[in-house]
Amino acid sequence: MRAIPGIALAWLCLSATIKAHSIYLPHADLGYAIHRATGYNAAGDYYNFSNIRYASPPTGDNRFRIPQSPLTDRTVIQDGTDARVCPQASPMWDTAIARDFVDHYLKGIPFNRSTDVLDYPYDPEPRDPRETEDCLFLDILVPARIMLRASDPNRGPRVPVIVWFHGGAFTTGDKSQFTGARGLIQRSMAFGDGVVFVSVNYRLGAFGWLSGPELRESGNANAGLMDQRMALLWVKQYIHFFGGDDSKVTVMGESAGAASIMHHITAFARGEELFQRAILQSPAFLPVPDFAQQDLTFRQFQSLLNVSSLDQARNLSSQALIAANAYQVARYSVYGSYIYGPTVDGNLISALPGELILQRERMWYINVMHGRNANEGLRATTPDAIHEDVYRRDLRRTFPQIQPATIDHLLRQLYPPIYNGSRGYRDAVGRASSVTADYGYQCNNYYLNEAYRGSTYAYLFDVSPGLHEDDLQYTFYDGDPSKSVNATVAWALQDYITSFAMNGVPQSKIGPEFKRYGPNRTMLDLGETGITEIRDPTDQERCRWWQLGFYY
Repeated sequence: MRAIPGIALAWLCLSATIKAHSIYLPHADLGYAIHRATGYNAAGDYYNFSNIRYASPPTGDNRFRIPQSPLTDRTVIQDGTDARVCPQASPMWDTAIARDFVDHYLKGIPFNRSTDVLDYPYDPEPRDPRETEDCLFLDILVPARIMLRASDPNRGPRVPVIVWFHGGAFTTGDKSQFTGARGLIQRSMAFGDGVVFVSVNYRLGAFGWLSGPELRESGNANAGLMDQRMALLWVKQYIHFFGGDDSKVTVMGESAGAASIMHHITAFARGEELFQRAILQSPAFLPVPDFAQQDLTFRQFQSLLNVSSLDQARNLSSQALIAANAYQVARYSVYGSYIYGPTVDGNLISALPGELILQRERMWYINVMHGRNANEGLRATTPDAIHEDVYRRDLRRTFPQIQPATIDHLLRQLYPPIYNGSRGYRDAVGRASSVTADYGYQCNNYYLNEAYRGSTYAYLFDVSPGLHEDDLQYTFYDGDPSKSVNATVAWALQDYITSFAMNGVPQSKIGPEFKRYGPNRTMLDLGETGITEIRDPTDQERCRWWQLGFYY
């Protein structure tokens, strides 16, 4: 893949100032391909290079394997107008039940519908026309003045880079979900020359996260994680063509994207050559350390395809695999799960991140800023939690190896049915939501604080209702006054993000000093009435219990 690329900034009109009405778009010659900017954002004064291939198509014999380098194709100049989205899949519980339930719960309205997805007809939604297996592409947003000087170091230094991994529970989402990074780019100008923003597609569902001993005979588990690593290798090699500095890379992600970063930090012994800083927002994943559970999912997918081997699956059409993936995730995801995601594969991921963090002899070298939301667990909490016997059944379905005595300890000692608010909940659903929030979300933040011995920067997004994903509209706020956003909180959050990416220390002229977590467990609370300093309310005893893996 290593060519000797030159950079050709083909300007028909060279000017230090790019006019808002300019129609002239720069080119970047990457050696293996030539790309022209797809468009220019006049309001933000930046170029958008869309759909740059960073790996070969993961199709045919490349299915269910680690990604391969892109082949050389210089026959045409790529303009990025051919949009790409990796195959998507959503659980029935998330589309048919959860959203209504959360709305009812927050309003105090009883919820009386069935939570069994088999009670609902499977009516697949029309496929997104952008959906394709050949989806390993990335987008780049680069300030015009940075792109202008990319070919001439004498015009100024290269700038820091943010690489964004989208969320979506490892089954949905794409790089273009939050192309409105205008706010981040503009806020970054207050701390220097700005940043280059890169957003990445990676394989989802069965395509990226199929695992188990049977798969390893002729494939690679956690292929989606390797897609992301391939994208980081691409940034290392090519981002200077867009004015980016490959020695100042910050990886940033939300939910599944943040959980992916957590795995990058713990799965690879070293990695500072690919990124130096990390911003994790609500790192979320369902722990799957059990090979039997992985193989069950693997055989289920094979059955839906009516094949008995991966090689047979590789010979099927994309439409067949996309349909099977969508059906499996829709029908067979237990409430609160999406079936797929990172798994302990005995190779790339030797143990869960929380367990690896306990190995104090490891060197944790990445500078970390992370946040979580005040009400992380509710969206993935079953309404059946009001019935303890049913909730116990759901816990067994979520954690197939959990023992009855362990459930007793969980629900009697760690999360007792005490609803006076002293334990962080006031009813049975709130109690179950706390369980979900701990194992799936906020204890991941606790593990990072422990690993870095308090040298992290931590914050709590506390704007009501503070549900999982609510912070995204703040992270990518673009100044639109019609949006229901506290602009002050949004601008301050963007300040902290961009200054951290640029200088390693989160700062804001409109927000308070952002101190390290430290021995006092200090974090910032981003609330509706302002931003204040608080002590981390995370329950350490509960997180230590989850970290030790007693549930399997």
